[in-house]
Amino acid sequence: MAVAVLVTAGIVRALGQPVGFPPVPLLSAVYLLPVNLVCLVLLRRVLHREGRSVRDLLGFDRSRLGRDTSWGLLWIAVLYVPFALTVLGVMAVLYGADVFNAFETIFVPDVVPTWGFATSLVLGLVAVVTFAPINAPTEELVYRGYAQSGMQAGLGPWLAISISALGFGLQHVFFAATIDAMVVYAAAFFVWGFGSGIIYWRQGRLMPLVIAHFLVNLLTSLPAVLVPFFL
Repeated sequence: MAVAVLVTAGIVRALGQPVGFPPVPLLSAVYLLPVNLVCLVLLRRVLHREGRSVRDLLGFDRSRLGRDTSWGLLWIAVLYVPFALTVLGVMAVLYGADVFNAFETIFVPDVVPTWGFATSLVLGLVAVVTFAPINAPTEELVYRGYAQSGMQAGLGPWLAISISALGFGLQHVFFAATIDAMVVYAAAFFVWGFGSGIIYWRQGRLMPLVIAHFLVNLLTSLPAVLVPFFL
């Protein structure tokens, strides 16, 4: 992720556009796509050597799709509450009594490229088409399905869940719009990852979490298509 962010920022700057760090969230769809694809290829190779497959790890079963979707909707509600409370808590630590005014600036990029309508629309479409269907299963497969379950035998469930959640939280700092937002994202997504890890450990199925992750990603990426019309 870090390498992909730096390469993307370098390309944008080489094209004569202003770019900050972190880059604008809309660019995350650009640098996240190759990261997800590389992770899936590497995971497939590792699982193949172990005599397993991505489908096996995913646990996809057409006959259970309705049930998995229902569980996924429940897990969104369960995970969102501690996630939102963590955002508010970290914001309160950072800004004190000015916490609610800070919401107007902390999630807004300091530097915004000045590309036109067509480029913004293409980036928005790329975000919608690739973010939810590729990122959701990739992150769940890597962090929960492989890393957490792989560490659990040697480290125990709680340490395995914590380490996996830490990686999950750190990865999401690259989606933040400002430096302060990186701190908020790291803490909030650690909490989300920790909750997801507990769910996976107790339920033993990855598909409900993939569905929950997919729906959240879809809802957060759809506005990207509307951005060009407001610029």
